[in-house]
Amino acid sequence: MKSFYLKRIVSMLITIILITTLTFTMMHSIPGGPFTRERPVPPEIMRALNAKYNLDDPLPIQYLNYMKGLVTFDLGPSYSKIGTSVNDLIISGFPASAKIGLIASALIVVLGIPLGVISALKQNSPLDYFVMFLATIGITVPSFVIATVIIYFFAGKLGWIPSFGLNTPASYIGPVVALAGYSLSFVTRLTRSSMLEVLRQDYIVTARANGIKEFTVIMKHAVRNALIPVVTYIGPMIAAILTGSFVIEKIFAIPGIGRHFVESVSNRDYTTIMGITVFYAVFYLIMIFLVDVAYALIDPRIKLKGDK
Repeated sequence: MKSFYLKRIVSMLITIILITTLTFTMMHSIPGGPFTRERPVPPEIMRALNAKYNLDDPLPIQYLNYMKGLVTFDLGPSYSKIGTSVNDLIISGFPASAKIGLIASALIVVLGIPLGVISALKQNSPLDYFVMFLATIGITVPSFVIATVIIYFFAGKLGWIPSFGLNTPASYIGPVVALAGYSLSFVTRLTRSSMLEVLRQDYIVTARANGIKEFTVIMKHAVRNALIPVVTYIGPMIAAILTGSFVIEKIFAIPGIGRHFVESVSNRDYTTIMGITVFYAVFYLIMIFLVDVAYALIDPRIKLKGDK
């Protein structure tokens, strides 16, 4: 068990270093800089800005300085928002992203898994066809299209929900539905296909032949084993949703971390781009780690490396 945790932690650290290095290299390979504007900045001002933020240092020195700050959880200052650090941007933006992300994730799990199980148990029934029809639409229609339709009809035409912000409980409906649409549909289809595969296994047939109650067969044996591939998807999905959807936050004018990232890319704000990328990477790796631990909890036959 300890060796498993140690290997995963080392692997996570190496991954973060590689992501940081790759992002740093890509950012500095793009022509221009964070203070490049359509209207040319006077050379003396440009030199002063580069000197202030140490952008006139050689790239290896800049990289080492950034890595030193990363070790102490200092992601540096924002170049586009003067007087604001990247840490402050993440701290201010993450709560808004996390709120809609948590609600969307709960909606996906609470609806997606039961719908997939019911659809598998009622295979080729009208209910199965209806659920799969909705799931197909949810997968094929992009989230920004769903968001646009919600704003046009339910916010603009009907006036049922606000079209921007998170000021009232009703204002969460639009971004949550748009954010959850694809993943909800995918989890439903994945649960259904996994459930159908499990129901065809010999141990399910044997359990039924031995007279075990159908409810016990379904819940204790079938659903539990069918959830393994679903959990594999849900872990990284939660990380992606909680750290913000760039498109959804932009459409609904939500001051989340995704919106900060879009603005930082437009402004070539190196430190903000790197800080949010690293934050997302860490969150993503933690969720993958938790998925590995969840495997052993869902199915005792699965042991973590190092277990005896």
